[in-house]
Amino acid sequence: MIIAFSVQPTGEPSDPGLTRDLAEGSDAASVHDAVAAAVRVVRESGLPNRTSSMFTEIEGDWDEVMGVVRRATAEAGRYGSRVSLVLKADIRPGHEGELDGKIERLDAALDRN
Repeated sequence: MIIAFSVQPTGEPSDPGLTRDLAEGSDAASVHDAVAAAVRVVRESGLPNRTSSMFTEIEGDWDEVMGVVRRATAEAGRYGSRVSLVLKADIRPGHEGELDGKIERLDAALDRN
């Protein structure tokens, strides 16, 4: 399965040890530190993944992927008192390598037309 997810903490950090480091050009709505913490969890999982400007995709079996999403959400949650989680799943038993396979098939279709 592939899960595309996005996390966004709001409010004051629930972890009193955290301070927000707003980089130049950032405003108070920026969540880059929290997103980086969540993406770090995903990348350290060893599962195939990809991050874009709005979502992180991760591929694996149900329990693996959902466990990583849970841990990534908890990590981002340290940066706020509340977390919004958006999740979309492509559940296709028996298929692997679809994180790249879907893009390859799309590119092939674009090349044919």
